[in-house]
Parts: sequence; C-alpha cells; structure tokens
Amino acid sequence: MKRMLLSAVALLSSITLMSQQNADLRLNPEKNRVYRLKSVSEQTISQTINGNQQTTESRVEYSISLKMLDSTPEFIVAEVRFDTIMNNTNTMGKVSAVSSAAGGDIKSSVAEDVMSYVMSRLCSNAIFIKIDHSGKPLEVVNAKMLSDMILRDTASITLDEPLAAAVKGQIAATVGSENLKTMIGGFTWYLPGKQVAAGDVWVTDEQVNSGGMMLAVTTTSRIESLTGNKAAITAESKIKAVENAAPMKSGGATITYDNLTGLNKSNMVVDTRTGLIIENLTKTRISGNLGVSAPGFSMQMPMDINGETRVTALQ
Repeated sequence: MKRMLLSAVALLSSITLMSQQNADLRLNPEKNRVYRLKSVSEQTISQTINGNQQTTESRVEYSISLKMLDSTPEFIVAEVRFDTIMNNTNTMGKVSAVSSAAGGDIKSSVAEDVMSYVMSRLCSNAIFIKIDHSGKPLEVVNAKMLSDMILRDTASITLDEPLAAAVKGQIAATVGSENLKTMIGGFTWYLPGKQVAAGDVWVTDEQVNSGGMMLAVTTTSRIESLTGNKAAITAESKIKAVENAAPMKSGGATITYDNLTGLNKSNMVVDTRTGLIIENLTKTRISGNLGVSAPGFSMQMPMDINGETRVTALQ
C-alpha cells in the first residue's frame, strides 16, 4: 500500500510538471476588467548631410487602458483609451515637446501646441477595436467617426504654409486607423494564439508605417520557459523597406529608403491567464541610406537609428 501511495504521489507530481510545460497562449483578458499598460521608447537618429553628422534624440511615452467588452472564437472586442501621449525631441539642441496633458491649442502659431491639442483630443475618446487572439488588431470599429471628428478641427489651424500642410498630414496619419492599430498592437501582438510548449517557435509578418516609411517586419518568436502563470518569450525581428514602397515627400524633396535594413531583439514575460504583457524590453537598430532628390540636386544621406522600448503592466 505504501509503495502504491508513493507511486500515486510521483504520478501526480509528474502530471503537475507536465502541465507547467504547456500553455494556451492567446489574448483572453477578463471581461469588463480594466488593464493598464505603459510604453516608453528612447531613440537616437544619426544622419550625415554633406559630411556633417546631425543627431536627433527622442523619447516617446504613452499608456493605455484596455477593457474587453466581448469575445468570439475569432477575436475580442475591446475598449481602448490612450491615457497619456508624450513626445520629447532634441534635434541638435532644438527641443520640442508634445503632450496630451498640456491640452494644446489648435489655433496656436506653434506646431507643438497644435499637436498637443490633437493628442489631448485623441486621449479623450474611446477606441473600439477588434483584436484576434494572437493580439493582432483587426479593425478600429469607430475609426471614421474618430478621424472625422479630429480632422474637422484642423480647419482652425492658423500655421503658415508649408508648415500647416505638413502638420495636417501628420495629424491625418496619427489618427488614421492603421496608426491606431500599430500603436495598440505594440501592447498586444506577440502571441501564438494557440497551445504551445517550451521551445515552440512561430513567425509573424507585418507592415509598419514608421515616420512615413513603410517597413516590412518579420518576427520569429520562441517560448523559452513556462513557469506558473508566466511565459518567457524571446523574439527577433528582421526589418526592411516594403518592396516598391512609395517615396516620402518633404518640403518639395522626394525621399527614398529602399536599402534600409534593421533588427529588433525582444525579451518579454507574458501572463498566460490573460495573454497580456507583464514586461517587455526591445532593442532596435536600423541603418542604410536615404535618397534625397529635388529639382537641381540629388544626394545620398546615411542614416543610423538605435532605440530601446520598454513595455510594462501598470497596477
């Protein structure tokens, strides 16, 4: 009898150990519970223009509140609110700051005040979004209503041209559906959306608009360990310009970026019960040449981008 009892205990221990080696890793937050997450990105961009190096340093910080309203076998419907959005930039000693908390003024003669107004408006409205169980944003349900409401305000912009046109374009891109999905996806899209075991690998492909550049990102993720309610995941992303990407336009110049390439490396911990990030640290390096042309001149501009992004769950 004693031997049988010991065998039973050993069997139960074995079953417990096995159960810790598997997890159903999908986005599955508790219905109507609010989860808060924060992202802080620091980035340095170095560009060489006519032999002179110019450096831009930026810090972008924003937080969201996410509440699942409904769930289907294909996706969840969530209410997302941007709680804060801040962007501080230092370009060769020239500092600019955009903050949703500042309130801003759409009629200001300062571009940063106009953008602060837009960020404040964005933060004051709920975003209703469908997200599949891998965390990929599928559709911003109220995208048109939200965009129309904020873009209507741009009729009051009093900035001089060509700055006014540039700012209006930036606003349209910021409140557009694709950018909203990209911002929210930075907090959610990193899951396999299925049952996995330690050592399992999966690959995702996406296109990202980064500062007007369309980039193709291929990410290979791996389950390093499953312990209790936590999954440790590493990911490596290869970045390149989208094939036949349309060039950017700026101040009458045409800018191409066909040969830009880069790499992301991430280490993250995920709550296996909800599929939400506990913490994630990503380091990025992108380099290559920008082709700049305008009537009467053409040049190559070497560029190097180094960045670090940390996403954390807030209590």
